[in-house]
Amino acid sequence: MLHGPLLYVVALVAAFVVAAVASPAGVSGAVLLLPFQVRVLGTPSPAVTPTNLLYNVVATPGAIYRYFKNGQRGGDLTRLLLIGTIPGVVVGSIVRVTLLPSPRAFDAVIAIVLIPLGASVLLSPVKPKEPRTPRVMSSAVVAVVSAVVGVVGGIYGIGGGSILAPLLVSSGRPVSEVAPATLTSTFLTSIAGVVTFAVLASSQRGSVAPDWGIGLVLGAGGLAGGYVGARMQPHLPELLIRRVLGVLVILIGIRYAWVAAG
Repeated sequence: MLHGPLLYVVALVAAFVVAAVASPAGVSGAVLLLPFQVRVLGTPSPAVTPTNLLYNVVATPGAIYRYFKNGQRGGDLTRLLLIGTIPGVVVGSIVRVTLLPSPRAFDAVIAIVLIPLGASVLLSPVKPKEPRTPRVMSSAVVAVVSAVVGVVGGIYGIGGGSILAPLLVSSGRPVSEVAPATLTSTFLTSIAGVVTFAVLASSQRGSVAPDWGIGLVLGAGGLAGGYVGARMQPHLPELLIRRVLGVLVILIGIRYAWVAAG
């Protein structure tokens, strides 16, 4: 594992690259950084979860600002996601500390969810051959799904964008609406998660509080990378964004399946 100044340099660069690639699709990149933190940076469990949430808090405003500047705010979708994800992440944070010191079972669950979702986004055409009405999920379904995703995000510190973005895109919503909505939801939800973990740290033993140094350095790299990625998004074909998102989600799912089986 890395030590000293090199640790922070590697963390900064990795977060920049991950955020630049992920933010055009509405994903903060936290789900990619979770195994990187454990394997390369040596962040202990369960502190890796609030550290990842801290990354989201610092990193996502760059992309969100750029989307807002472009006139992309997510509209009602943002509010629907927040209704579910904020209470969900509080519950997930409590579950992570009190009930799930070992994440293997949820690694398997995440893999089961992400691999089919990624395949759906990867294989679905942007413009169907015959005009049809997109099967957009109802408001109630979006709120319920986002609550479930919020719980998972609280457990793993992934914000939920990596699950919500492909699910919403595959249901027929345009990337231009999904990206700012899921990133805004990730930002506000992660604040709730960090606060919850900070409160729990005062009454729990072990590494419960975030690693503030690593989290802030990762967040700084993600802040710059997210801004760059959001700036590029309007100039990228939606087909390319969907394909990149699909491949990323599948690879993440395979990674979690491998960890769960190990």
